[in-house]
Amino acid sequence: MSDTHEDRRRRMVETVAPRVDDGRVLEALEAVPRHEFVPPDRRDSAYVDRPLPIGDGQTISAPHMVAIMADLLEPDPDDTVLEIGTGCGYHAAVTAELVGDENVYTVEYGEELAQRARDRLADLGYDGVSIRVGDGREGWAEHAPYDAAYLTCATPSLPEPVVDQLRPGGQLLAPVGTGRQRLVAATKRPDGSLDRTERGGVRFVRMRG
Repeated sequence: MSDTHEDRRRRMVETVAPRVDDGRVLEALEAVPRHEFVPPDRRDSAYVDRPLPIGDGQTISAPHMVAIMADLLEPDPDDTVLEIGTGCGYHAAVTAELVGDENVYTVEYGEELAQRARDRLADLGYDGVSIRVGDGREGWAEHAPYDAAYLTCATPSLPEPVVDQLRPGGQLLAPVGTGRQRLVAATKRPDGSLDRTERGGVRFVRMRG
């Protein structure tokens, strides 16, 4: 019997399950066909738990990292979520499974990557996801305030416009650092300041712009 993408995806979810508390995150990972988001010559590796190149010097994050970030963000259904770094669109699709595709707003620096992600998400039924081409450090003020925001690229510090666009009580998650990166989780206090915690070392491509 042939080993299908569905079989591989199920095994991938079993692999990352011990790192995740929210069962909805595992359901989201099982729902999204990761092989559709990687280049054709990488599809045999689509469900291996590691990052893969997607062109333009960018990568699709390892499944366990997408799962950990979604788990830490704890978005509720219908929360509005801002993503910085669309890439191939995979992480946005997982987020869309959790909050609804019409509640996901994502910014991509590379115009070609953004268009490919837009087409791919639409083909897979996530056509409500909104994608803007631009500098992610500016966020996307038009749709603020957001209930949650996350960065899929490393930043020297948390971008102030993105912080400003979060509602009080909103969650922010980002890899912070240039050489040595730490995953920072933050909650926005009523006075606009952040309650920050570090969640360990990570390795992401750097934010462009």
